[in-house]
Amino acid sequence: MPILPRSRLYSLLLPVLFLVVTPSVVYAQVASPDRTVVGANVRKYANGVLAIMSYTAVPDVMTSSLSINNGTSGNPGFGQTQFGGGFTLSRSFPLYLEGTVAYSRYDPIFIATSGNQQRPVPVKWNTASSTIGIGWDFPITDELRLRPIVNGMVGRVASDLHVAETVFNHVADTNLQFLEDGALNAYGVGGSLMLDLEHYREHYEVDLELRATDIHLRSFGGSSEAVRGSATAQQFSLWGRWRAPTGLSALDRPVRYVLETAYSHYFGDSAGVLGFNDLTSLGVGLELDSSKYPVVITRTRAMARYVFGHNVRGVSFGFAVSF
Repeated sequence: MPILPRSRLYSLLLPVLFLVVTPSVVYAQVASPDRTVVGANVRKYANGVLAIMSYTAVPDVMTSSLSINNGTSGNPGFGQTQFGGGFTLSRSFPLYLEGTVAYSRYDPIFIATSGNQQRPVPVKWNTASSTIGIGWDFPITDELRLRPIVNGMVGRVASDLHVAETVFNHVADTNLQFLEDGALNAYGVGGSLMLDLEHYREHYEVDLELRATDIHLRSFGGSSEAVRGSATAQQFSLWGRWRAPTGLSALDRPVRYVLETAYSHYFGDSAGVLGFNDLTSLGVGLELDSSKYPVVITRTRAMARYVFGHNVRGVSFGFAVSF
């Protein structure tokens, strides 16, 4: 049985996930009669970014690194990377702490028209967010624990587009002002409830986690007037891992093979915002044990995963470490 404290860090590298979608264009006249921006319902798009931000609210192996490609253009319209982990301090003082730091990029395209001429206006919205969680382990058995968690999140969405004067001709509109270096600040408050099973034996180890999360996000402070809003992140996830020796050794410890599966279902505003309501992951990898040596990292895992869902399929390669 390993000695606590224990920590997991999720960081997937080189992800390739494909979502087959077609561009959805919302027609809205937001300028003067002779200056129209097609597809410029900025509040709708930006609130969608707020809903997308909810995917980074908790450590999740399937959304820790995600790239969504447009099925028509083949170019990434959304990309997300998340680093996070959690650990329990000790069995005698079972305070649980977790945290994530995430970055995402969303690239909607608007169409500006002036008379008979139209031109695409690409926009890049960059999102940074961080979430912390504080919980407490209530033992049910020696191997099973119930863990309520209080979560808090803060994030920011910023537009880095400098709209050309010749495109909008100084149109004074709150939607367009957000496109020109606008920002949305958001915070989230909520909680999670987790069942954590650690079944460790000499020849194999089994980890299972069942988690339900509900976090409410809302804009605040200096958010641009056009994009103030809110979103609800509701997620149910199941994660499991099997580890066993391969018969090989390295660093004076057995080399283990790792089998992993995960399932996440998204509710609330998170549901369908990227074209799917759930994701399933199947993974396989190898693990090195460095616990014999005086280093902070006790285990290092290299993983390959296949992820699939409605209109979603892809593979990712990466690594994770335990402390």
